Parts: sequence; structure tokens; C-alpha cells
Amino acid sequence: MKPWYQKAVFYHIYPLGLLGAPKTNHEASAACRFDELLQWIPHIRDLGCTALYIGPVFESTGHGYDTRDLRLVDRRLGTNEDFKNFVDQCHQHGIRVAVDAVFNHTGREFPAFRDIQEKKEASPYKDWYRGVNFGWGSPMGDSFGYEAWQGHYELPCLNLQNPAVREYLMDTVKFWIDTLHIDGLRLDCANVLDFAFMKELRSRTASMKEDFWLMGEVIHGEYGRWVNGEMLHSVTNYELHKALYSGHNDHNYFEIAHNVKRLESVGRALYTFTDNHDEDRIASKLREPDHLFPVYQLLFTLPGIPSVYYGSEWGIQGARTRESDEALRPALSLKDMEQKTGPITDHIAALARIHRDNPELHDGTYKELLLTNRQYAFGRLGENTMILSAVNNDSQPAALSIPVPFPASQAINLLDGEAPSIPVENGRLSVTLPPSGGAIFKLREA
Repeated sequence: MKPWYQKAVFYHIYPLGLLGAPKTNHEASAACRFDELLQWIPHIRDLGCTALYIGPVFESTGHGYDTRDLRLVDRRLGTNEDFKNFVDQCHQHGIRVAVDAVFNHTGREFPAFRDIQEKKEASPYKDWYRGVNFGWGSPMGDSFGYEAWQGHYELPCLNLQNPAVREYLMDTVKFWIDTLHIDGLRLDCANVLDFAFMKELRSRTASMKEDFWLMGEVIHGEYGRWVNGEMLHSVTNYELHKALYSGHNDHNYFEIAHNVKRLESVGRALYTFTDNHDEDRIASKLREPDHLFPVYQLLFTLPGIPSVYYGSEWGIQGARTRESDEALRPALSLKDMEQKTGPITDHIAALARIHRDNPELHDGTYKELLLTNRQYAFGRLGENTMILSAVNNDSQPAALSIPVPFPASQAINLLDGEAPSIPVENGRLSVTLPPSGGAIFKLREA
């Protein structure tokens, strides 16, 4: 039986933003914002998503990645018990839950760091952080220096080569699995995490929970260095993310097809997305609003594990500024947003259903069938079946004759279940694609 994550459709939530939590954590007691989040579970299910990536959720000072306590849910969201109940409710609706794991660094209010501030060389935690040096002071006014993530001294880097740190983090993961019932982790800054640490994490979590999923945030590099049998199950496919919007803005499907071929060896395992909490909304990146339709069709039919970022199912916009990412992480009322349900919401739900019901889209072999600047068709081949996906980024209809790579007589339209099947004649499927649209067909060997 396939692991759940190989056939998952993810929904992605940045909870501090979605729930309108205070920007800085000065709370004396825990809030009750998970009560509001519970209302989103039926929406996530009805959209067709079978998994949720939510984070960060660790107790933190500000944006969530400046952790104070790795075993406490951020009090701006609620209590550990609130979160456990939320996870259990997700499970009852058939939704797995993965959380952000911020293991590269902590905030300055993390107990180990504060102990170094207080006790200096006498602190038993002086080797818990990288580059601690009592011969100079940090830009933050500390009497010692240390290595910080990308020079942000509010984020001191943990020393993952220290066995005590590794053991603490492994125990923390076990706590989140045993106590809060999570199903996976998204490793923040996986591109700079210690490889030996990630290998140990893979080995240890395999015995903690069956089919526990490890996905890493990797922007640049050869993804196969991280995605393999020893380390991570998946990483973020930023290459495809970039190609999806620029390939449409430039009317250049060659860029997308080239990316898919380049990543073919690991593509099915990669976490694919159109936008997230660090990237401008896809509706703000596309020059042609109608290109949302072929973009999402490609997201759900190309190799990968597709993800929808909260709010984008309604086509909302949002762009970061030099000073802030807040526009990417807005507070939303589900009741208000449901009034905005329209064609793009329905399109995503239909695509999620197609992805769920057709195993060719989970592990089928990719085969390019037709490619021009403005039209692109490919197959996802199973043993005796194929899903054929074809898209058009032109403002005019496109009549195509697409080669079919195995003997089939009929093609069933999956995006329009009421449409009659189309005959395959002389090994080719003739179809007219709508402007800024596409079609998805199921074919079986004759």
C-alpha cells in the first residue's frame, strides 16, 4: 500500500496570519484561536485536500520562526491540548497534519540561549549554538558572538553536530508525534541543515510512526541531494513554482517542460505549489488573470505532491514589500471568503478530485506529447491507462492533434464529466482547448 503522502493534496496554512494573532507575543495566557481554525476543516476536506501543512506553531516571540519553546504551541494560537484536538479533528475528516519544524535556529528567548547570556562560559549550553565565541560581542549587545541565520542575529543557529542538541530535537519530535499526533514535518531551512542530522531524523522517525513524512524547504540546488532513501521524502519544488508563473507570463511552455524533464528522477516526490507564506500570491504574479486555470491544471497533473496556500483558492492577491511579508499572510474570515467562491475555487476542487481518484497522477510515468510556446500536452502513464493533460496559454482557442503513445480507442473528459468521450483515431486525439484553459482525459488500452 502506498504511503499517504504519495497521493496527498496539501492545504497550507500560516496560522498566526490566518487567525489574526498579535504580531508580537506578549500574551500572559493562551488564546483560543483553534476554535476558529476548526471551522476550516470541512472547507479543506470539501476542497479535496487530504493533508495539511500548518506552521509555524511552536511558541515564539514574533513571526513564528524565532522559537521560544519547541514543545509548546504558540500561546497566541492556543494550548497544546487545543492543537491536539485540532489534529484529531483533522484525522477524523481524513486529513493528515504536518507542522513546521524550525531546527536550524531558535529565537533569543529560547532557554538555552538565555542561559548562555546569563552564565557565559559557565553555561552548560555554550556548545548548543554554532560559533559561540566569548572573545567578541554580538551586534545585539551580547558579551559573546555566535553564528546567526543569514546574519539575522535574532535567530542564533543551533549546533546540530552536538549530540545533546540532536537528542533534544529527536525527543521533541517524538513528543509531537506521541502527544500531539502529527503525521509529518516540514523542515525549515533544510538547505543549510546538517546532512547527518537529517539522516538520523529519517532513521529515528521511521520507528516512531509508520509513514511519517519529512519534507524540507530547499530553494536552490540539486533536489536529489536531499530526496533519497536515507534523508528526506520530499523538498519544496521552487524550480517548478518559478516556471509556472513565468512560463505563462512569457507564453513559454518550453520553460515548464524543460523543468519537468530536468527533475524527472525525483519529480513525483517533490512538494509543488503556486505560492506560499514567503512568495507573492500567484494571482499577483500572473499578468493574465485567466492563466490561473492552466496554472492550477499543471500543478495538479504534473509530477509532484500539489499544495494550495490558504486564500488562493479564491484567487486573492498579495505581494510582499521590502519591509514586510504581512500581505502574504492575511487574516481571513472563512464565512466572508465563502461568499467569494467562484470558478477558480470550483476548478481547484475538481482538479483535487481528479488527482485523488487517478493513481496515474500519483506515480504515473511522465511523457511529453506536444509542446509549443502556447500549448503543452503530456501523459501520466499507468500500466494500461493514461491521464492526458493539455493546456493552452493563448487568448484564442487552440485546435490540437495530440499523439497517443499506446493503443486506445476513446478518451473520457475528466474536467467535464457530461461531455461525450472523444475517439482516438490513427493514434491521435483531436481536441480544441479553450482560451487560457485546458482539458484532462483518461484513456485505456483498447
